[in-house]
Amino acid sequence: MGMIKEFKEFAMRGSVVDLAVGVIIGAAFGKIVTSLVDDMIMPIVGFITGGIDFSYMKYVIKEGDAANNVPDVAIMYGNFINVVVQFLIVAFVIFLVIKGINSLQRKNKAEEPAPIPGPTQEELLAEIRDLLKK
Repeated sequence: MGMIKEFKEFAMRGSVVDLAVGVIIGAAFGKIVTSLVDDMIMPIVGFITGGIDFSYMKYVIKEGDAANNVPDVAIMYGNFINVVVQFLIVAFVIFLVIKGINSLQRKNKAEEPAPIPGPTQEELLAEIRDLLKK
């Protein structure tokens, strides 16, 4: 029974819940980026490169046999290019989001008035000492 309570406390900590939300949003965002790359960016890149579709580019190590339903043994480097482009887009978008958040935080800190300086601890102790001497 104690282990269940400990697990519940662990799972309901703010950082764990925040992480779970981040993973879920990240997965959904990944689908959006995949669609962006596959459906919008790679066709443009293919057009610029003369109609080359990167997703089907491969280096065949051993030819397959279509009659016997044996697929090619191949290195799918075109798919790797797509994944690298997706990563670069995700990294750039996350960079822009964090840069925007940081600039908003800097604005908020700049707008906050500086705290009014009060007496230091030493000054307060000296004042108490002087009062005790009287």
